Amino acid sequence: MKQLIHCVIIDDEPLAVQLVEDYAKKITSLKVLYAGSNVYEAIQIVNTHPVDLIFLDIQMPELTGIEVMQLFNREHNFIITSAYPEYALDAFQFHVVDFILKPITFNRFYQSVEKFTRWQETFRVSSQPDHLFVRADRKHYKIAFEDILYIEGLRDYIRIHTKNEKIMVLDNMKDILGKLPSDQFIRIHRSYIIPTDKIKLIEGNQIQLHNQEFVPIGETYRKVVSEWLEGK
Repeated sequence: MKQLIHCVIIDDEPLAVQLVEDYAKKITSLKVLYAGSNVYEAIQIVNTHPVDLIFLDIQMPELTGIEVMQLFNREHNFIITSAYPEYALDAFQFHVVDFILKPITFNRFYQSVEKFTRWQETFRVSSQPDHLFVRADRKHYKIAFEDILYIEGLRDYIRIHTKNEKIMVLDNMKDILGKLPSDQFIRIHRSYIIPTDKIKLIEGNQIQLHNQEFVPIGETYRKVVSEWLEGK
């Protein structure tokens, strides 16, 4: 069974949005988290949900597709849907998997999704790291993902709770989440990121971890947790 691909669709043309969304619903491996023309609403979804793939138009009135990709700082994967092939060279400086010229046929759309799926599977097998490096106290710490119990946000700092120590790092929750594998970690609160394999039970608005600690589920992130549970 193919792994579920969480996607977002952004286009300033409502008919184009509807077409791509209809195509996406025909592919069982795709789960659409947002489809619309409101760029800022889409950005909010991407910043608060684990998103694997973004279908993005280039020519849009408020923010161009290039500007949107610049905002995400090369942290996300894109399939460009555009009527203008001259933008392809600029687009491919980002994580662009494919460039689909409008009008889009279902066959071309399906081929593009399959291309992303093959790339994702190859990357997962060969390139996915099992650790991250962080700088704290003028030292660089190598932290294995499997050793992380949870990550706590503290204003301009984060505290990484591991099996053996707590490491205070000058970083923010959004950036550290981008360094973690989305299939292993989930943000459940503006101040907490947890590894999904450390969840012991979910009770009401809190989660108990294997080390018996409880962490709260933030109101904004309840939908994220519910969607994660639906995918299990």
